[in-house]
Amino acid sequence: MFYEKNADLMSSYATFRDSGVLDYRSREMPIWCPGCGDYAIAHALTLALNELKIEPRNVAIGAGIGCSGRFPVFIRAYGFHGVHGRALPLATGMKLANDELTVFAVGGDGDGLGIGGGHLPHAARNNIDITYILFDNSIYGLTKGQTSPTAKVGTVSKTTPYGSEGQPLNGSHLVLSYGGAFVARAFSGYPHEMKDILKTAIQHKGFSFVQVLTPCVVFNKQMTYEFYYEHCKTLPNNYRPTDVVKATRYATNPEHIYLGIFYDQPRRVFG
Repeated sequence: MFYEKNADLMSSYATFRDSGVLDYRSREMPIWCPGCGDYAIAHALTLALNELKIEPRNVAIGAGIGCSGRFPVFIRAYGFHGVHGRALPLATGMKLANDELTVFAVGGDGDGLGIGGGHLPHAARNNIDITYILFDNSIYGLTKGQTSPTAKVGTVSKTTPYGSEGQPLNGSHLVLSYGGAFVARAFSGYPHEMKDILKTAIQHKGFSFVQVLTPCVVFNKQMTYEFYYEHCKTLPNNYRPTDVVKATRYATNPEHIYLGIFYDQPRRVFG
């Protein structure tokens, strides 16, 4: 029995290795907490890059501070671990310096919608040709559990011991209002669906925004995997991402958290 189980494991690993995905993994092992949704984001991105046949030497990633900040270290690509809230300026500079690169910006909800929130509208309206992946766990995880810009009203944390009163920000809604040409939402509990969304985002010419709901299993006891499995819903099969008004309605629906590509329209790219 032991041999059979290990034989199955080795066979699965061989299939995974031969798929080419490991070509996009660095030698550094991820150090996120066990069960963190960020593992699924890394896996989905490597799958997307492999399926699109984008060579690691043609990929660059800019990151800020937070649990997502070390993301470039775990991916075999060019990467820059910058300061808090500055992932988008980093990625913008990379793309303007070398237009041949496939460029990503990665950051958490605090990094992207808190201290770095002022950069988001300009990257969206200028339509810089980069893909921005927002790791949204509704908490400051790296600094041990403070309330973030996307935390639910009433969230009790070290910074809001009596419950937060601020209305949570909705990243997808914000980018739609800023004139973003590609806006999508994914959930780390559905990595293969996330992979498909990322592939489309990468292929989109212009600024692509992908909000990924990624549970923090240590500090956020509200926005859990169970919560998202219960409340998330895929966009209707007949939905077409061409109407910004409809996109906004789905992105802000009060009853369900919709997943999928809300909006995808070509627009003149900066540069």
